[in-house]
Amino acid sequence: MSAAFESSVPTVSASDAIVSVRGVGKTYKGGFEALKRIDLDIRRGEILALLGPNGAGKTTLISIICGIVNASEGSIVADGHDIVRDYRAARAAIGLVPQELHTDAFESVLSTLRFSRGLFGKPPNAEYLERILRDLSLWEKRNSKIMTLSGGMKRRVMIAKALSHEPKVLFLDEPSAGVDVELRHDMWQMVRRLRESGTTIILTTHYIEEAEEMADRIGVINKGELILVEEKHVLMRKLGKKQLTLSLQQPMPRIPEALSGLPLELSDDGLTLVYTFDAQSDETGIASLLRRLGEQGIDFKDLRSSESSLEEIFVNLVRKPKEERA
Repeated sequence: MSAAFESSVPTVSASDAIVSVRGVGKTYKGGFEALKRIDLDIRRGEILALLGPNGAGKTTLISIICGIVNASEGSIVADGHDIVRDYRAARAAIGLVPQELHTDAFESVLSTLRFSRGLFGKPPNAEYLERILRDLSLWEKRNSKIMTLSGGMKRRVMIAKALSHEPKVLFLDEPSAGVDVELRHDMWQMVRRLRESGTTIILTTHYIEEAEEMADRIGVINKGELILVEEKHVLMRKLGKKQLTLSLQQPMPRIPEALSGLPLELSDDGLTLVYTFDAQSDETGIASLLRRLGEQGIDFKDLRSSESSLEEIFVNLVRKPKEERA
């Protein structure tokens, strides 16, 4: 791995990191390498979104940090505790909402929260549990058996269970999977409130919109490798691109030779010309482009600008060979 590639996964000081992952790898029987020596520091109080295709290693990494799966190599410290040598203290700092809905179907909502809190040795705190249930719009369902709830409500119960012991770090593995748009936005609001209260949030998601809406930093995992970890706004500035789209008055059979050196693309029907430029550069080249179009007698009736979404950046990252990403 080149130095340039490694530098895209920055570390933070020990005082800032609530979870530190060092050289963590996972190889299953048969030789499948699910994770390849992951290094990652998760900052206190941040929302970190982990993006990656199916099978990229997101859930494996979370499962190792939470002590559900054993790493083949490497070490992890959570809230100052090694997750192997001091498992109970490390696990007490962590809340996990898994993808699958595993709930105590015959228990009531409030009972399962009390039980989960007790498992971590926490004393009863009716006021705290009520606040969680109200925040998740579950208070009216507190005495209902979990088996009677809708899928969306069961997802809320899973989050409430994960929060019942007051963890400092909350892992949400595909929190929006199978929930409707309204619940998804309710969950986003809840996650923001948790972050404001000091909880560190790590979420894996297939919804790029979710990461773009909420995350402070973005991590991209592909084929067991952590490709990068970057501030969201920095990532979109560095890897995004802007485009100027011009709708032409008359179809053009090809881009004139005089314009061949410019980053231009012509649509198949010859009616749209797209110019790609670096919005951060002191000189975008737009003024020069428009002047040269005029010199060539190319008239346009409309123009509009657009910039890359996080989804486009993500797709480009996972498609590129590693040497090109470096």
